[in-house]
Amino acid sequence: MEANSRRKFLQTLALASGAGLLTAGPTRTLALDTQTLPVSPPVVPRPGRFTVSILQTTDVHCQIHPHDELFWEQNKTVFRKAGGYAHLATFFRRYRKKNPLTFITDTGDMFQGSQLSVETQGAALLPLLNNLGYDLYLPGNWEVIYYKKNMQRLLGSLWAPKVCANMYHDQGNGTKGELIFPPYYVWTVNGVKIGFLGYTDPLVPLRQSPSYSKGIIYSKPEDNLAYYVSVLREQEQCAFVIVLAHLGLSQQIHLANQEACKGVDYILGGDTHERVREPISCTYAKVVEPGAFGSFVGELQLSVEDGKVVHDAYRLLEISPSAYSADRTLVSLIDQVEKPFRNRIHQVVGYSTIPLYRYFVIENPIDTLILDALRWRLPEVDVVLSNGFRFCPPRSTRDHTGHIPITNGYLYDMLPVDSPVKTARVTGKQLRDWLEKELNNVFARDASERFGGWLVKFDGMQVRFYAFGEKGRRVQEVTIGGAPLQEDRNYTIAACEREGDPDTVLCRISNVQEPRLWPHTLHDVMRDYLKEHSPVTPEPRRNAIALDAPATLLTQVTGVPYQFR
Repeated sequence: MEANSRRKFLQTLALASGAGLLTAGPTRTLALDTQTLPVSPPVVPRPGRFTVSILQTTDVHCQIHPHDELFWEQNKTVFRKAGGYAHLATFFRRYRKKNPLTFITDTGDMFQGSQLSVETQGAALLPLLNNLGYDLYLPGNWEVIYYKKNMQRLLGSLWAPKVCANMYHDQGNGTKGELIFPPYYVWTVNGVKIGFLGYTDPLVPLRQSPSYSKGIIYSKPEDNLAYYVSVLREQEQCAFVIVLAHLGLSQQIHLANQEACKGVDYILGGDTHERVREPISCTYAKVVEPGAFGSFVGELQLSVEDGKVVHDAYRLLEISPSAYSADRTLVSLIDQVEKPFRNRIHQVVGYSTIPLYRYFVIENPIDTLILDALRWRLPEVDVVLSNGFRFCPPRSTRDHTGHIPITNGYLYDMLPVDSPVKTARVTGKQLRDWLEKELNNVFARDASERFGGWLVKFDGMQVRFYAFGEKGRRVQEVTIGGAPLQEDRNYTIAACEREGDPDTVLCRISNVQEPRLWPHTLHDVMRDYLKEHSPVTPEPRRNAIALDAPATLLTQVTGVPYQFR
């Protein structure tokens, strides 16, 4: 019965979104439609001075409601409400009324990160995104979460154009075919052209489960960046060129310092959820990134005079629900798409006595909770591991019990993929080599070597290390169960299974022995643990100790004037 209801809901939702029934305001005409119109005289740039605004969101991760958000102020955590698609809609509407010459873009991770998305394979987000009035999209690293065909269907159902210059169809045996999306888009405003070129993370097949991106070949931005910049500058005669990127702040800074980036003015970035309030000026371009979860909007204002951009100004705008009332159309749409699943999503499965968040690079309460649950379910295992994910908004608001409720939906926010638990045996040497590799993924001096998320979290093992030390020599001391690591000894580890990985791989550790899939999923383990132990107090236990960085480290970016707050 439930399966039939879900199928009916998805069919109705797809028809409504495709037919434009769940809409507010006029539809947007894509650039391709102009090919059927009569040829017009060339557009001449309007004389005089005017200002255009380019707004950016990124890494919303399906957080459609206002949520608790963490800020770092005066060296302590501060929480206040932020975000929510209905409030974002009001912000966009007011902004466009103030300046009709406004272009709005989202740079990825729109369809992964919540139970509602999982229940509907992302379809529930379509009417919401379409009614927000975006002008351009870039696929993020998680857009492949429901596999290639669904990614194409979801992005294809969005009314605005999509760009990405480094995702290709795999023609078989790793042979690169055509680009999946157009590489660039040109916005003509008052006779002035602004070019947008898109790049997503080429490390997706390594960072996510390999099965998700099967059928896609990724290339490095440097492979064709200079070519497309020349197309935009010389052929299209763009007055300003913007790269939309979902590469991570370190990688975006690295790219902006490469000669291939010559001719790019700005990189509007995403992936690492960093909050860049002042543009980071690099050799060839300025780099920004506007946080995550819809809590912020990046605003780039360009002053144009006689067809040329003569000044740019950037700032990060906080989306406060108290400052922007909820848009009625979005409230109604959210209610429609969430109604069939609302009871399950909002069911309370446990409580925490302390705020839950994931913002610290080294250890945090959310991953401590996951590790505690794994340790409780598998007490005989030597070391339990939790992936270094960044997604999941904080939760700090207490209910009538005086504690912070953990809902079924919040389990999906923490762990959108309900993976099976897997155990295996590894040697001490494998563990040490793996630690060095994982530390370099996070803290590499060469930004091009940084791999994506935060440090992998662990319990049962304590590691003392230099975060910014020499590659391959960061680890200073490792103890397991209170005893020094022995490289020739076997240890049991537990983590989640990644779909598509060989049996002999666990949490990016190769050649593991005696791999075993358990009948429990991570969600099963979390629910059972919370049912027995709530309220919980998942205080980080200093299992990972950086000798050259604070436990409250909030970013892995170094060498540039930037601070997360």
